[in-house]
Amino acid sequence: MSIAEDNLVRIREQVQGHLDRTTQARLAPAAEQQLIDQIKTRLKKENAVIVAHYYTSPEVQALAESSGGCVSDSLEMARFGRDHSAETLVVAGVRFMGETAKILTPDKRVLMPTLEATCSLDLGCPADEFVEFCDAHPDREVVVYANTSAAVKARADWVVTSSIALDVVEHLSDQGKKIIWAPDRHLGSYVQRETGADMLMWDGACIVHEEFKARGILDLKQVHPDAAVLVHPESPASVIDLADHVGSTTQIIKAAQSLPNKTLIVATDHGIFYQLQKSAPDKQFIIAPTAGQGATCRSCANCPWMAMNELESLARVFDRDDNEVIVDAELGVAAMKPLNRMLAFAQELRKGVVGRA
Repeated sequence: MSIAEDNLVRIREQVQGHLDRTTQARLAPAAEQQLIDQIKTRLKKENAVIVAHYYTSPEVQALAESSGGCVSDSLEMARFGRDHSAETLVVAGVRFMGETAKILTPDKRVLMPTLEATCSLDLGCPADEFVEFCDAHPDREVVVYANTSAAVKARADWVVTSSIALDVVEHLSDQGKKIIWAPDRHLGSYVQRETGADMLMWDGACIVHEEFKARGILDLKQVHPDAAVLVHPESPASVIDLADHVGSTTQIIKAAQSLPNKTLIVATDHGIFYQLQKSAPDKQFIIAPTAGQGATCRSCANCPWMAMNELESLARVFDRDDNEVIVDAELGVAAMKPLNRMLAFAQELRKGVVGRA
């Protein structure tokens, strides 16, 4: 069993314990609307805005949109929070997203519905072990995925999201640089195959994307032969190999709009379906299987930590004293450097100055 597989077993046990303690029934429509109105009132009073990820629930995404906030991938969440005039950012996502917001806007208050909302990639890459790993290979440029702690980012030369990873790594490879990549081994392997870069991998994986099965997708293709397959690159190579399009959450949404196929099989967190169905209402979206065989294939493609961002917890976000994101000032300064490097590179990409050939 690899380090990542051993970590994933332990992390799944922790997650299940939390779910067993906190599972709640869905709110009645009237109660849900009352909470939404309450949250919007507090957002105005506190000069706050919600920054939500695509993997949160449809209710949370709709609230963020209707209250002037942002629903996006982690790169755009970082930009939006940095550039918005609000004094307080309410980050509906997982902890590394809240830390990233705080690093980029240290003078703002950053709150989360719960600081328990984390990520298996973050948990599987402890800062002390990662620093030791990097120190053993001083000749390599350190590139870390955004799904990492502030301390891991502080050790990095670059921070990347899935939407910009290929461009950054190709840019570095063209300069003849060898790379340490962390923490997701599947995304790293995909980037390595696409760019040909010399990459040394940390052994980590996402508990959601790790579970997608190539066999299940092939079974679905038997039923829907004209369907296109859209895959997030945190998925195993056998799943990526079946894809008609591989990309970040934002790139998957754009592909769903542009591809001619009327049916699309999607291998990423089910939370993205809210935006997919809004952006391409004439198309049918099917979640890729994570378990079962043939007609019994099913999917549990929902991040349990993203599910902690509930309307009830958002309604209490300003009244708690244990949910403010705090990042040590010195650590924040160190982590800001690779984050700003990514954002500046993204700006150059939009100008067409750098990027993949």
